[in-house]
Amino acid sequence: MTREPEYHIAIAPGEMPPLVLLPGDPDRARLIAEGFFTEPQEVARHREFWSYRGKYEGVPVGVCSTGIGCPSAAIALEELIKIGCTTFVRVGTAGAVDPSVRAGDLVIFTGAVRDDGTSKQYAPIEFPAVADPGLVTALSDSARARGTKYHVGIGHTKDAFYSEFPELVSDPEGMRNHWQNLRNARVIATEMESAALFIIGQIRGVKVATICVIVGEPVDKETKILGKPKIDEMTLVALSALKRQWKR
Repeated sequence: MTREPEYHIAIAPGEMPPLVLLPGDPDRARLIAEGFFTEPQEVARHREFWSYRGKYEGVPVGVCSTGIGCPSAAIALEELIKIGCTTFVRVGTAGAVDPSVRAGDLVIFTGAVRDDGTSKQYAPIEFPAVADPGLVTALSDSARARGTKYHVGIGHTKDAFYSEFPELVSDPEGMRNHWQNLRNARVIATEMESAALFIIGQIRGVKVATICVIVGEPVDKETKILGKPKIDEMTLVALSALKRQWKR
């Protein structure tokens, strides 16, 4: 293992703990470190990849932003794995697909529909994008222990954010049918990173899971992002799950 910093994330081996949160937004990485870590330290700030380390209730933890979408998230995960990190929880935002899921709810993905391009360059589309079962259980147990409203199920990963708005694509009726098919299949929510993260986690032999807070409902022409997301509860559930993994 080289001691040189990785090209994109600018982090070298030994600079991050094995347990890492993965938000998309760089500033959210800073907010998580400053708001939830004891002894927070900035590790690197390069491109969309801002990273910090610290402790949560005595457990060494890190956070590194991934930017928006599967291509940059895949880069972050690959390079974090190369420097020795082993357990990852994506902490992000998602839009509801299931109409019973409301803004402010948390969603924990057991797997993801691979409606992205990045994961297809790693494995054929027949290969499932599945979250680590132990991490899914840890997230669910943590959410239940905190009395948080949460849903567990299949998520959906896409490349085009505005495909959530069928009137903006070339085939509005086809896109509406696509979203209805996802609802019929009981997909709970849509976002832009998890499928690639799950595929890479499986191939590289590391643990990856996703928890998101819902910020948009429902997925059709009336979709609205309902205010700035509150990340506190999601972050605490994710950190508690990482602590459970550390104790194991």
